[in-house]
Amino acid sequence: MAPAKHSLLICFPILCIILLHSRPVFAQQKPVFACDVENNPGLKNFSFCDPSLGLKARVDDLVSSLTLQEKIGWLVSGSKGVSRLGIPDYQWWSEALHGVSYGGPGTRFSSPIPAATIFPQVILIAATFNDSLFETIAKVVSTEARAMYNVGLAGLTFFSPNINIFRDPRWGRGQETPGEDPLLSSNYGAAYVRGLQRTDDGDEERLKVAGCCKHYIAYDLDNWKGIQRYSFNAVVTQQDLEDTYMPPFKRCVLDGDPASVMCSYNQVNGKPTCGNPELLAGVVRGEWRLNGYIVSDFDSLNEMFNSQHYTKTPEETAALAMNSGVDLNCGSFLSNHAQAAVDRGLLSETMIDRAVSNNFATLMRLGFFDGDPSKQLYGNLGPEDVCTPENQELALEVARQGIVLLKNTDSSLPLYPQAIKSLAVIGPNANATHTMLGDYEGVPCNYMSPLQSLTASVPTVYQPGCGDVLCGTAQVEDAKKIASTADAVVIIVGSDLSIETETVDRVNITLLGQQQTLVSEVAEVSKGPVILVIMSGGGMDVQFAKFNPKITSILWVGFPGEAGGAAIADVIFGHYNPSGRLPMTWYPQSYVEKVEMTDMNMRPDPARGYPGRTYRFYNGPTVFEFGDGLSYSQFNHQLVTAPTLVSIPLEEGHVCKSSMCRSIDPVEQSCNNASIDVHLRVKNVGNYSGSDTVLLFSSPPQVHNAPLRHLIGYQKLHLTPQAEGLIRFDINVCKHLSIVDENGNQKVALGEYILHIGSLMHSLHVVI
Repeated sequence: MAPAKHSLLICFPILCIILLHSRPVFAQQKPVFACDVENNPGLKNFSFCDPSLGLKARVDDLVSSLTLQEKIGWLVSGSKGVSRLGIPDYQWWSEALHGVSYGGPGTRFSSPIPAATIFPQVILIAATFNDSLFETIAKVVSTEARAMYNVGLAGLTFFSPNINIFRDPRWGRGQETPGEDPLLSSNYGAAYVRGLQRTDDGDEERLKVAGCCKHYIAYDLDNWKGIQRYSFNAVVTQQDLEDTYMPPFKRCVLDGDPASVMCSYNQVNGKPTCGNPELLAGVVRGEWRLNGYIVSDFDSLNEMFNSQHYTKTPEETAALAMNSGVDLNCGSFLSNHAQAAVDRGLLSETMIDRAVSNNFATLMRLGFFDGDPSKQLYGNLGPEDVCTPENQELALEVARQGIVLLKNTDSSLPLYPQAIKSLAVIGPNANATHTMLGDYEGVPCNYMSPLQSLTASVPTVYQPGCGDVLCGTAQVEDAKKIASTADAVVIIVGSDLSIETETVDRVNITLLGQQQTLVSEVAEVSKGPVILVIMSGGGMDVQFAKFNPKITSILWVGFPGEAGGAAIADVIFGHYNPSGRLPMTWYPQSYVEKVEMTDMNMRPDPARGYPGRTYRFYNGPTVFEFGDGLSYSQFNHQLVTAPTLVSIPLEEGHVCKSSMCRSIDPVEQSCNNASIDVHLRVKNVGNYSGSDTVLLFSSPPQVHNAPLRHLIGYQKLHLTPQAEGLIRFDINVCKHLSIVDENGNQKVALGEYILHIGSLMHSLHVVI
């Protein structure tokens, strides 16, 4: 789906330069916008071109001015302009998952902006567990996006973020998500949307750029053993839908106020998501009150007809999608078939008016109909606001915060550069550059590979050991030769976009080819510390390394973005104390050999030997657990405040006053006074300054097939050696401790809860 990349990478011993190739540009292009009253004064007569009027009045005026065919032209992502009204063509499809991307036709990199800041892939951003950072990243992305719009290189509508639950470790797009936990994913989605959209003048009606919560819903399979996302039917229980798959989208809409929600390719319980009125018009538009437009995934209406064969004719598909709540078709299906749907009486012009009204309202909130963008709030942004030193430093800081230290025997890390006379650097990802970006990437400002960054600090010797991550044949002897004489060894392995990405799911979750053999044999001959660095989107079964005493340290670095090489070196040499935590479970290979990727059930089923999914329900063996992550320092925790009993008041005559209840409904009146404070004293008793990432879990009473435990809060606290600080969690029993029953209804379980913070456990009883 992404256009071809046009860049050339030239590397010297410690320097990497990107030479950007683009078609010649002889004059700076102008942004696309409507209502150019300066060059066409007659447009002043149209109310939709008058920014002083209310949004609804402007939208109504515009829609009433259009013919049916002109309206249909604005139902698709490549919208057709209306020259008689001074409205140009507009391309809705741009991407900004972790930086402005070339993943959609609405954006390209060329003079005068040939590159943008490319942050770590989302899965590593999530590993920071830092909500404020999520929003800060998106603010930078939106600024660079606006700058690119101002020179005609980007649109204003971006189909990001991806907030699907990383349900199965094989999913190729898991790297694009915030992980497997509903709370973390919810917070990430809402924060990222706020960062993209909120304007600096505080005008809540205006948008800086438009975000999109995608892909709604239960979408987490692309292409596994020939089963394609285009026709996959996700069979989901109501309980799993409400307590796992829905929460990130609900919170994204309610807390982030996105300009759009994207429906996914797949079916849910036999109905295509883009043709399901209960999910779209009922939930997104009705219950959650989306203030924006609903967009289909690219060509999903075509797939609904041609792959799923859900309707008999294409015009029936067009009518079904629009009548269900779709406003914009990413693709061209509606431009080809909406007129026929109207002619057959399947689709009313009123429905088309609703859709284009939502679409136009979004563009008006972006200033598209306000005339010359250079005279608007962000009209002064330009090339000098892209790839700034501050933005590139932020990309480095995010990568540092996200890197997860998973093993560190005898404190073998950090390495001290002055003690290293020779560092052996080995592995197929040791000299990675583009691999560091992950998918939905753009052209980065610059990058240095891990090898180049390590070489900047100490003398290195390098052997890739494998031609690529497939590692069909490993050059083991060459690698062993340099490892055996080096003071320390860094082995950088993992995957790349040939293994896990959109349309590519994994079958196995072990290191590919002979990578494991390379790592084991190199470790065996090494005389000093051996640091294994895993560059991947999903987890890997590296039990062989976890339990090998010769492999002293393990780092997971995700796809760490343009500054990933420098971040890896900073962590290895102790310039940065790691504080990242895993946002997903790392399973053994035996798990994927036993569990079908198509099984959407979160909860275990002992009767058929099904072990369940994610840390919330799976209780089997793991390689590493959700939330795992070490520091170079040690932090002690002490509970200062935590109640042991919470009593929830019930109204007179409540059934639970006269009969035994396992749970109650979270009624607003009862919940208002059902908050508790959990205060934790944290002390850094180590020798390094660093941040403690504190995760608070709850294990609820085991009723309604409740989770074994679930995350209810998290905070980061930076402390110097021997310093201490206080972390406060404000917990609302109904909001944070509630569970979902078998029918998908929210409940507060009665009985004993166990609160977990690291090794600390605290008992809390909820009674009536």
